[in-house]
Amino acid sequence: MLAIIGASGKLGGATLDALLEYNLLPKDQIVCCTSSEPGSDTWSSLEKKGVQVRHASFDDKSSLEIALSGCDKFFLVSTPNIDMDYNDAPLGSGREKHHFTAIDAAQSANVQHIYYSSLAFQNPSKSRVMQAHIRTEAYLAKLPINYTIMREGLYNESWPLYASYHDLKDDQRSEVPIAGDSPISWTAISDLGLASALVIVAPSSEYAHKTFYLSRTEGPRTINQILDKVSAVRSKKVSTKTVTRQELESYYVKDKKLSEPAAKWWAATYDALRDEECLINDLTLEKLLATKGKKPKPVEETIEEMLRA
Repeated sequence: MLAIIGASGKLGGATLDALLEYNLLPKDQIVCCTSSEPGSDTWSSLEKKGVQVRHASFDDKSSLEIALSGCDKFFLVSTPNIDMDYNDAPLGSGREKHHFTAIDAAQSANVQHIYYSSLAFQNPSKSRVMQAHIRTEAYLAKLPINYTIMREGLYNESWPLYASYHDLKDDQRSEVPIAGDSPISWTAISDLGLASALVIVAPSSEYAHKTFYLSRTEGPRTINQILDKVSAVRSKKVSTKTVTRQELESYYVKDKKLSEPAAKWWAATYDALRDEECLINDLTLEKLLATKGKKPKPVEETIEEMLRA
């Protein structure tokens, strides 16, 4: 039986949808763990899919142990609470705190294999976004349990974030400040969901103790190239302007109304981009999708869909 935490989110939801759409697991063999309460919209939407729904919170190890009872596989989708990482959170205080709790609970519940959704930056990384993932990867590697680390590609759908919080409805900027650029292996959430699902349902031995990337390798695009597509769709030229990281942090605080800790946490991402950390050469995703007759979705298609929505 498989447990998923984060099944109401983007990646977890796409993975659950793929499991059901392709009949990769019987519905009664899927447990969705949520911090929502019975009767809530989130709980009801999961129940309607025909899967088991159990309450579990990253802040309550015992709730996780109960929710994971009887499950031999566990898909641990990383927690979205990025504010835990701010101010250079010391080891065990960032988002990895939630991950460690879930991993410990899984061991207590006799889960046999943990699948972890990491991120497609390098390890080590200059990005602060990757720090909690690196700490979680290291934690898993020391434990006497089967684990698989999937470094999920940067979402096609996340391009506005990397384009300095581009406003899909009404962005009037002709220049978008960034502190670094390089080709990025953008990957659609739906493709990541299917690839992750296929890894999880494979025999445990096939991916045990392996770390790999799930990213579309064909046609990587820089942020400036992303904005070329935006310009074409909107018939209005917009391009990038390279600034220093400190200038970008100030811009985020002044113009985008981010807190200073949030601005510093995110701006470091561009140090990693300058080093081409997100240019991935791993064909695992393409090979997995090909088994279902699918090819990865180009980021240009996603951009057009999002702007025309």
